[in-house]
Amino acid sequence: MNVIGYVRVSTEEQARNGVSLAAQEAKIQAWATLHDCPAPVIFRDEGISAKRIKNRPGLQAALDAARDGAALVAYSLSRLSRSVRDTLDIADRLRKRGADLVSLTENLDTTTAAGRMVFNMLSVLNQFEREQVGERTRDVLRHRRAQGFKTGGDIPYGFRLAAGGRLVEAPAEQKALRRIRELRGKGYTFAEIGAELEREGYRTRRGLLHWHPQTVKRIVERAAA
Repeated sequence: MNVIGYVRVSTEEQARNGVSLAAQEAKIQAWATLHDCPAPVIFRDEGISAKRIKNRPGLQAALDAARDGAALVAYSLSRLSRSVRDTLDIADRLRKRGADLVSLTENLDTTTAAGRMVFNMLSVLNQFEREQVGERTRDVLRHRRAQGFKTGGDIPYGFRLAAGGRLVEAPAEQKALRRIRELRGKGYTFAEIGAELEREGYRTRRGLLHWHPQTVKRIVERAAA
């Protein structure tokens, strides 16, 4: 098995007082020896934070080199990333290239069934956390909309933006909006609604008399959201 080692320190102080590059390399060398592997090829990022993967040339080079039965070995997962999501993305990228991931501190090793199981569990938990965050965000947005605040995107038809980010009704647009709902409730198509609005003299937000069917559709869908 070819071993691709990756080592990183974020600051000069960490290099002096923490787990230095040399210490990380020694651990990786020892792992390769224990598993009867050739001498590892080591890639380094010195003085670089783990916050963004794309800004680390050493890691990118290590990922490019790890393929076809190789193992990317790091002293700890924190050397790879501070984000579980990014770590799982790294593992998935390696898997697609036929390589494995080994973290010595956490004793995680995807060359083994147990190691793969742990990463699968982490992936499931991470997906669960993302979905929970999404649900909480949607709840907050619904609550703010219910209080009359703008929550992103264009100002919905029938309203205007007042001080403090609160939406207040625009009387003329509200009248048109009620007519749109009434016609839609009777089964009118978007094109038929537009034609009826034009016949009755209603104007769009831009002051136009012509109502395009797509304009009517957007208003109906936004009002229903």
